[in-house]
Amino acid sequence: MLKIMVEEFSRVQKYMILIQDKESAAYREIKDRYIELKVILTVSGINITELDKIKE
Repeated sequence: MLKIMVEEFSRVQKYMILIQDKESAAYREIKDRYIELKVILTVSGINITELDKIKE
């Protein structure tokens, strides 16, 4: 399960980087998922420092 979440965290970051309009509804939705995954992984004991490309 953690492997899937790490993979999704990486995928979500790729989508965030690709979206040019940072004010769009799509970006806000994907950013919400980014924050959720970041919290879940951190609470699970995963050090996401190296994985986090967005740093928000």
